[in-house]
Amino acid sequence: MSSTASVLSPYIRLVRLDKPVGIWLLLWPTLWGLWVAAGGLPPVDVLLIFVLGTVLMRSAGCAINDWADRDFDGHVARTRSRPLVSGELPPRAALGVAGGLALLAFLLILPLAPTVWLWSVPALLLAGSYPFTKRFLAIPQAYLGLAFGFGIPMAFAAVAGEVPAVAWLLLAANLFWTVAYDTEYAMVDRADDIKLGIRTSAITFGRWDVVAIAVCYLLSLLLLAVAGGLLARGVWWMLGLIAASGIALQHLRLIAGRDPADCFRAFRHNVWYGAAVFSGVVADYALA
Repeated sequence: MSSTASVLSPYIRLVRLDKPVGIWLLLWPTLWGLWVAAGGLPPVDVLLIFVLGTVLMRSAGCAINDWADRDFDGHVARTRSRPLVSGELPPRAALGVAGGLALLAFLLILPLAPTVWLWSVPALLLAGSYPFTKRFLAIPQAYLGLAFGFGIPMAFAAVAGEVPAVAWLLLAANLFWTVAYDTEYAMVDRADDIKLGIRTSAITFGRWDVVAIAVCYLLSLLLLAVAGGLLARGVWWMLGLIAASGIALQHLRLIAGRDPADCFRAFRHNVWYGAAVFSGVVADYALA
């Protein structure tokens, strides 16, 4: 490894650029919002701003998450090699990276309407405070769903100049989807989290975890169907939801045995759930 690569490697791992699944999970609902707000393909400049902003804010969120969890990660098998735990980076580096990336994300939206700037404030507060909710919320994944879905009202503010009821339906759908996939993720670390006293939905749901995940997937799909009805969308929208429901059923099959490796596979595969919904949205607007 070259000297430059060795210097950059811990920063890349800090912001998880080597693990892009999280970028997609944050990007899909943002794209749902942009397409619905625009009634199809949004302005290219707005699209690029939101895509790049998503990458920056997800990276900033990972950095602040590692700073918040630096005293826990060394006791969890999956996270004990993270840069702050291994000593490759000092804690202040994570704060600097998170702050710098958040600032870049804000500078990106300056060409957009001032209402978008205002919506970015709660979005930043949600992203920055989420890592600490594992100390006191029984289902911190619901809080994450709000944070991961806040690109939706921002997208409507940027494209349509308002945030109508359908935007909140999409946000609610994303919230339940997030609880579903992040509970699968939390099932991987459940044994370690119980020892550490960290609160997660996987611990809160207990033996009803698989049932709770199924209910969350169902609620997400129902809310997306209601949103499609309010928008008078057609068959392609529904076909996207049918494809997503098939993917959700595959996830439930994977996690039924609660094997950590299979739960992690199900979590990662949620990229395709979001893609299926998005494909239906794009096709419905393009072919209607």
